[in-house]
Amino acid sequence: MEQYELLRDVLLLALSKKESSETIEDILKMLESSGAMSLQEGHEIILDLKEKGAIVGDGLSFVGLALAKEAQQKFTL
Repeated sequence: MEQYELLRDVLLLALSKKESSETIEDILKMLESSGAMSLQEGHEIILDLKEKGAIVGDGLSFVGLALAKEAQQKFTL
């Protein structure tokens, strides 16, 4: 799996599990502090997902939810 795709899947999963009080920036900071990705990588992926219509406002659209479901299946044994 390409690194970008892996990071995108991790971010999609994190966004699909976020609490309503959390922002996208909060999620990016949590992923950075855990060492999963840098803020720069996260922001680049967020911009890409917004262009694809996967993120609307501060959450996932139906497209984003479908992508997150696909990502979850990749990580399921």
